[in-house]
Amino acid sequence: MNVTRGHADWYVAESHGGDAARSFRLGGIVAPTRRLALRWLRRQARRLADALDPDPYAPWVPARALYPVSGARPDVPAELRSWASSFREHDYALLRLADGLPYEFVARDDTSWYGLVMRPMAPARTPLPSPCP
Repeated sequence: MNVTRGHADWYVAESHGGDAARSFRLGGIVAPTRRLALRWLRRQARRLADALDPDPYAPWVPARALYPVSGARPDVPAELRSWASSFREHDYALLRLADGLPYEFVARDDTSWYGLVMRPMAPARTPLPSPCP
């Protein structure tokens, strides 16, 4: 069996978060195609953005519980939402995976970071049959 270099049968997509001291795995999936891995990662980006910066008019938010805050800090939820809707960035990620390379997007603010990672898994190798005695 000839296995072409750079071709993977499965892909891993993971979301991570942390601060200067710790890192946490927030979720992960093993997908049979690059596009399914990317779709899962886009949903994770939106989920993280909504958790960090919920819509103040969402039905589950009590009245007057949230209010807008202005400032010059990096806006991680906006970066995650922007990445989730960027076709250019998604094309770049799919090309990297097609070449057998990993892809990573990281959004940072003053105290924490959130990362989205996709990588191809090594192709499954078929074991050689045992020699006859």
